[in-house]
Amino acid sequence: MASELTIWLIILLPAFAFVINGIVLRWLPEVVAGPYRLTGRQSDLAGWLTVAAVGVSFVLSLLALIKVVSDGTQQFEMHSWIAVGGVDITFGIMLDQLTAIMLVVVSGVSFLVQVYGIGYMHGDDGYTRYFSYMALFTASMLGLVTARNIIQLFVFWELVGISSYLLIGFWLNRPSAAAAAKKAFLMTRFGDFGFLLAILYLYSIDPSWLDIQEMYHAIAGGMMAVSVASWIALGFLLGAIGKSAQFPFHSWLPDAMEGPTSVSALIHSATMVTAGVFLVARFFPLFEHSDIMFLVTLVGAITAVFAATMALVADDIKRVLAYSTVSQLGYMMFALGIGAYGAAVFHLFTHAFFKACLFLAAGSVHHAGGTFNMRYLGGLRPHMKITYWSMVIASLSLAGIVPLSGFWSKDEILAHAFHGDSMFAMFALVMGLLGALMTAFYMFRAVIMTFHGEFRGGGDKEREEIEASGEEAPEGLEHVHLGESPLTMTAPIAMLAFLAIVIGFFTNPVVDLDVVNKHAFATFVVERNVDVFHDHEAQLHAGSEPEFDYLIAAISTVLAVVGVALALVFVPKPNLLPAWLAQKNPIYTLFRRRYFFDELYEDLIVSKLFYSYFAKLVDRLDISGFDNVNVQLYRWTDRAGRALAKVQDGQVQTYGIVSLVGLILAIVIFVVVAQ
Repeated sequence: MASELTIWLIILLPAFAFVINGIVLRWLPEVVAGPYRLTGRQSDLAGWLTVAAVGVSFVLSLLALIKVVSDGTQQFEMHSWIAVGGVDITFGIMLDQLTAIMLVVVSGVSFLVQVYGIGYMHGDDGYTRYFSYMALFTASMLGLVTARNIIQLFVFWELVGISSYLLIGFWLNRPSAAAAAKKAFLMTRFGDFGFLLAILYLYSIDPSWLDIQEMYHAIAGGMMAVSVASWIALGFLLGAIGKSAQFPFHSWLPDAMEGPTSVSALIHSATMVTAGVFLVARFFPLFEHSDIMFLVTLVGAITAVFAATMALVADDIKRVLAYSTVSQLGYMMFALGIGAYGAAVFHLFTHAFFKACLFLAAGSVHHAGGTFNMRYLGGLRPHMKITYWSMVIASLSLAGIVPLSGFWSKDEILAHAFHGDSMFAMFALVMGLLGALMTAFYMFRAVIMTFHGEFRGGGDKEREEIEASGEEAPEGLEHVHLGESPLTMTAPIAMLAFLAIVIGFFTNPVVDLDVVNKHAFATFVVERNVDVFHDHEAQLHAGSEPEFDYLIAAISTVLAVVGVALALVFVPKPNLLPAWLAQKNPIYTLFRRRYFFDELYEDLIVSKLFYSYFAKLVDRLDISGFDNVNVQLYRWTDRAGRALAKVQDGQVQTYGIVSLVGLILAIVIFVVVAQ
């Protein structure tokens, strides 16, 4: 039974863990019971409390999903939130097909990440603080996907942003972490500003449309003009581009790897960056009614390839995965742009599991090798068999190799683009296929550099050799212990790898199975979602009955296999690479320097244009203008006061003269006014 209380508990349980961990356990004096710390900054209780809270949220999310599967969208009463004068803002729960899927994804992946964090963060001085932040992060995302009012959604949207800021900059003593957190926070603000303007514009048109279901009805009833929908959708798209790190607001995400790896896993699979795709999916009727769907397609298609090119040359394994996330979010975005709603949500669903697996495997690698720099790893395969095979499986799934999960979801997007009737769909198809080739190459480049060959890190000797070559040695090389990670880390990795194998086919099979109907996932999120898709034609266009396209499947699979083969050939022997991909080549440098976007944003726009020109101009205006007005006002007031003080000299004749002058002025004023 999915009552309203049940849904609120899904959100409130992690929020309760945040309060207990952050306010109670962390600030109490340390209490030790045997080998366990019950309170203090390294309280073992904090980890298990967060695991339990998120675990119960996951169970309740499954119950909510079952209820929606059996009975459809659940309607709950709205509650008054702000009622002042003519302003009446409500809040409530929206439990439709999209919400039910997102609840399971967010709580399920978060549960496995929290279990992993118990082993990964063990011994960290900020252990309790970490689990406090992670609980807040999970609660914020759960609140976002269940929000029915747009302002309510925006509140949780910002809570997701502040949670990511706290977690990216978790290690406070690292300047790079603090800088990355500020960069992420400020860059996403640009998108959020567009989102906020769109909300204000929407409110000025009709406040009742802040209720998402009321907006759906207004669009279906033809009460919203296309121009109004376009402006509102444009603002929402800016918010989505910022949150999901789409081009051109992409440059914050690779730097966000400064946080703990478990944080990166949650950000990239089920929270922060998926929020942008969720936003476009949530307001899909608005976008379809607008004139900017082509822009959604262009942004997504460009991002899919743009990010993949940078992953080709990255040496940090987490940055490779970060660029991969940006690229895959591009797939989801252009899928929504061409109308493939079902395929986009399906890829968001499958991507969460294999991407979380990849990030957690990267953390396991760091646990053993002491670094994320793949140039100083290698040879880990015999020492870390669970991590190795899990990463291979997740990489194959991400590359779109049949029959793994990524194959089914990515091919649905490409097939929908292939059958599209616009040049934007064809452009998206070409970019998607090119992205598939590059994805397979860079993922198996990472696997080969990390696990195959000989181990290239460790000890003082390697550090001396690195520093002798003029490079800065990566941190952590002295903390090497070649071996598998503890069970709390490997169990979630193995579970996610298993899901990367089965979750795609068995939730959305292309044939009828004994327990699952053909196209079950697509039927659920599209055909059963009658508030969004009102007729059969709209449902078909959104992908309610996607037919398996053998041609596209064959082409994408061949490209993926070619990408894997190229990695197997060229990564062990980089001297065989073409000259245009060799190091110090302009194209290689362009990819390596991330198309110089950091220089454009930070050096040119921020440092030179903003600080050197705009900030100095404002500073001069402030000092010479506003501050000078106060100074001059003081000076003239002081002079007037000193002049008037001379009148107060105690001489009777002076007072008489002043009185006479005052009387004359009063008479003159009276005469002038009377006339």
